[in-house]
Amino acid sequence: MSALRTLILDHDRVQRKLRRIGIQLCEENWSEQRIAVVGIAPRGLKLAERLAKQVKEHGMEADLIELRLDKNDPHTGPVKLSTELDALRGRTVVLVDDVLMSGRTLMHAAAHLVQVPLQKLTTVVLVDRRHRTYPIRADIVGLTLSTTVQEHISVELGRKDAVYLS
Repeated sequence: MSALRTLILDHDRVQRKLRRIGIQLCEENWSEQRIAVVGIAPRGLKLAERLAKQVKEHGMEADLIELRLDKNDPHTGPVKLSTELDALRGRTVVLVDDVLMSGRTLMHAAAHLVQVPLQKLTTVVLVDRRHRTYPIRADIVGLTLSTTVQEHISVELGRKDAVYLS
């Protein structure tokens, strides 16, 4: 991996993307009083926290739920939710991750969630790299970026948010 990094999204652009996604979630789920925002830990959870806050600012309640799995080997490791899976039965669920590349992580997370009947499942990512090997897509995307498989996208969330390509 090259040490040279290119800034793709600066702090202000990340904030604008998250605001737009939050508004879109409210518009698409206008009939719901409360949604469940499930973030794939670690960075998807940070994004989910921010999206839950955005949704609340627009008058809709949002429950934040953490989903943990082994991103390198989701087939064999357990999927852990910060709530009982049955608590999502019949609910509108938003599944959030930072970057969508092969779709493996998002696919396994979604497969876990749909073990109970949901009202609706929406997938959200900040960056979609379009290197799909699994049949899943993001319903809401902050930025679509065609990259080579060798390139790396890093999402840094903190006091100053940024997305880099290296």
